[in-house]
Amino acid sequence: MFSRQRFRDGRGRRPGNRQVSCADNGAPAVERRPVWFFDLDDTLHNASHAIIERIDARMTDYVEQHLQVDRAQANHLRLIYWRRYGATLLGLIRHHEIDPHHFLRETHDFDVAALLRFERGLGRLFARLPGRKVLLTNAPRAYADSVLAGIGLHRQIGTRYAIESMRLHGTFRPKPSRAMLRHMLARERASRGVAILVEDNATNLKAARAAGFRTVLVRRRGRPGRSSYVDLHVRSMRDLPRALARLRR
Repeated sequence: MFSRQRFRDGRGRRPGNRQVSCADNGAPAVERRPVWFFDLDDTLHNASHAIIERIDARMTDYVEQHLQVDRAQANHLRLIYWRRYGATLLGLIRHHEIDPHHFLRETHDFDVAALLRFERGLGRLFARLPGRKVLLTNAPRAYADSVLAGIGLHRQIGTRYAIESMRLHGTFRPKPSRAMLRHMLARERASRGVAILVEDNATNLKAARAAGFRTVLVRRRGRPGRSSYVDLHVRSMRDLPRALARLRR
């Protein structure tokens, strides 16, 4: 559980700058304030409104063209690799040896701003939210940067981990890899229970809970079911201050 002391002094620093104190033995101390890890699509913005459809279509185009299969087979491969590996990219690398950077560039190179739908005032909300904010997304970096700029969070979230950053021993390990999630805790010096992953994907939250994160499920529609690995449910980013108060208990 969090103590209130851990959550003080959470304002007044530029995004991405980490203040690290040292223990008596000279080793850097872990964070004691909350460290928020945010997913991107369908968490910080409503990607299902138009963007996900565009990305899915471009991925299917890519598979169809580069594997020389018909569109139905291309769409089938896109889906089965996403379900099996957590990212279509991983299946294409493993089974077809495609160039991952070319795939990411070709499938996410479009006008993001024209398709964005999001809550207004996110920048002000995040400025008031105590603790550090980190992006943790299976999307590519250029796309993530464009989305954050479009929704007004490019100044509030300075530390960003896109799929290009999620490699262990030279191998892509995006969410829901537990090894990668534990690596992120160590890299950000976030002790177990202090890190909070905010996500719309329950599978990713289940892995994060096992790795030591507190978990917040974003579900804007319908009634969420109860899961032992989800600490809290929210319908909006505006619910985060209330969620923080409940996580302190």
